[in-house]
Amino acid sequence: MKALLADTVPDFELRLKSEIAAEINRLKLEKNAVILGHNYMEPALFYSIPDFSGDSLDLSRKAAQTDKDIIVFCGVRFMAETAKILNPTKKVLIPSQKAGCSLAASITAADVRNLKEQFPGVPVVTYINTYADVKAESDICCTSSNAVAVVESLKTDTVIFIPDEYLASNVARETGKRIIFPTRELRAKFAGELEYQMIGWPGRCEVHEKFTVEDIQNVRKQFPDVLILAHPECSPAVVEASDFSGSTNAIIKYVKQTNAPRYLVLTECSMGDNIAAAQPDKQMLRLCSVRCPHMNEITLEDTLEALRRDQYEIVIDEEIRQRALKSVERMLAIG
Repeated sequence: MKALLADTVPDFELRLKSEIAAEINRLKLEKNAVILGHNYMEPALFYSIPDFSGDSLDLSRKAAQTDKDIIVFCGVRFMAETAKILNPTKKVLIPSQKAGCSLAASITAADVRNLKEQFPGVPVVTYINTYADVKAESDICCTSSNAVAVVESLKTDTVIFIPDEYLASNVARETGKRIIFPTRELRAKFAGELEYQMIGWPGRCEVHEKFTVEDIQNVRKQFPDVLILAHPECSPAVVEASDFSGSTNAIIKYVKQTNAPRYLVLTECSMGDNIAAAQPDKQMLRLCSVRCPHMNEITLEDTLEALRRDQYEIVIDEEIRQRALKSVERMLAIG
């Protein structure tokens, strides 16, 4: 940990964290557990305890393949739910009950049913950043890394894409589709008068929506040679003004391969720290105004308690799980 994080985490904190990580790794073996760590985990956790780290698609695959008795998901609740959907016989734990998601909370299963009533027969593509009951109402899931491939795989003129407003708009632009965002008050007008090929939903990530084109312009004024990489949950204007947009894994790979003298990553702050630790020879600029408050709930201390006590187990109604499984498996088949 010290070799990687000496420039990121104070030495006294590293010593404390390393002791906790050592106990987690001991318990992990004792309990036949696997730990999955999302790219947004804090560096001390990210580089010490996960057996597998990555983005939502990566970790969904690992969850589906594991033969361990316990899955500890160091990520937010919808991710842990996806692991349980794929592995119903395993005990799936999340280290904190508070690790929710503003985007997942922006839509309900009833909202999806209402959309399907308004647009009958139109397939529903649901971003992985949703809860199990929403996935259960959907035809197929997607991640930010395969959203375009999923939409194109349906081979239909019209698609409902939920719940991320910005991701949907970025996918619509890339696939050449005209998108609308119907509200309850304007449904009849939208459905009857406007031309559209994609129906979106006004959900947003509370972290990614904070980045602006003005941020990019200000950075470029000071550092004209900077390479700017944006997550597709950022607004279409921010994505357009950036040099590259992709999933967390795609951003990590791009930084690793680029020869740019310096770079700026527009996504969750801890991921920037994790990339900087892995690429010490490259200069990363800082534009980190906020951590994801939900990802920030996942700590080494709480992960240790989750393993010790087998606490905060994910439980999903079996009928909902079975229906959600179909949409997740269709996503995994596309890759």
